[in-house]
Amino acid sequence: MKETILRANDALYLACIWVAGMSIFVMSLIIPWGIFTRYVLGSGSQWPEPIAILLMVVFTFLGAAVSYRAGGHIAVAMLTDRLSGTQRQVLTWVVHVCMLVVAAFMTWYGVKLCIGTWNQSIGEIPWMPVGATYAPVPLGGFVTLVFILEHMVFGSQHRRTVVTFDHEAAESGGA
Repeated sequence: MKETILRANDALYLACIWVAGMSIFVMSLIIPWGIFTRYVLGSGSQWPEPIAILLMVVFTFLGAAVSYRAGGHIAVAMLTDRLSGTQRQVLTWVVHVCMLVVAAFMTWYGVKLCIGTWNQSIGEIPWMPVGATYAPVPLGGFVTLVFILEHMVFGSQHRRTVVTFDHEAAESGGA
């Protein structure tokens, strides 16, 4: 059961890395287009800036979840490095519980925000509901919640090799 959960979280982790990476890639294409249309063509496109902002929000919230699982998120270790083993474990659990509360808050109220603003539209891109632009908040909160629970139940996964391929299935001709 543990291996199944860890593999599912590995897949979620890799999917989040790809989505965050693609967000940065697409954003790096959109921003120069906006600059080109504004300063070379003389009539700026309306859509590049709001789309780039949305992609940055996607990158930020999914990137934060991935960073948490990878053990690379911002952490102030000045206090914890000076504590004994038991005190450090207690403080670690306090931090996990606080993170759990924040992630649950982001998920719950982010969903409410998306639902509440779904029927509104953005002036520059009228086909996109405002609620869709807020979707990275609850999505990132939920993914962070999953990774926090994983950390609390199975321990830190940042030193474990992420399983990207099922070797047994490949050798036997399976998926």
